Amino acid sequence: MSDNATADRSGFDAVIATADYPVFVVTTRAGGRQAGCLVGFTSQVSIEPPRFLIGISKNNFTFGVAADADHLVVHLLGSEQSSLAALFGAETGDDINKFAHCKWHAGPAEQPILEAAAGWFAGRILERHDFGDHVGILIEPVAASAPAPQTAPLRYNAVADLKPGHVA
Repeated sequence: MSDNATADRSGFDAVIATADYPVFVVTTRAGGRQAGCLVGFTSQVSIEPPRFLIGISKNNFTFGVAADADHLVVHLLGSEQSSLAALFGAETGDDINKFAHCKWHAGPAEQPILEAAAGWFAGRILERHDFGDHVGILIEPVAASAPAPQTAPLRYNAVADLKPGHVA
């Protein structure tokens, strides 16, 4: 990598870290398996019709389940929910059943809903796009549970020191 590219990358990384985006837990179920992971690459990409984009690492256990899924659930975590973020971010479904360590129930399309989440929305998968080491999954929201008005979301800087269950 050239010196200029390295300088550009470090500047890019600093901008993104300063932005301190919210993090989400994404869950899914397909083929008799369920999975979930902490994700930081997300964005609403359309107002009308509503659309949301989630980036899932190709190395992640959740990626394999999501590849066969037709729905995902995006969970908003409150700022006090770092333990739930650690469960879904620092553990891997290759080694443990994360859902055995938290309360959840089946929601729309039998997708797992984390009961402790501040809010959530379920979405039907419309498209998948290869973005390098992540795949972007575009969803159309079909059901939701709104967070309390005073909810402060858990942000990237609060979980930046987590050691991921899989390297991205």
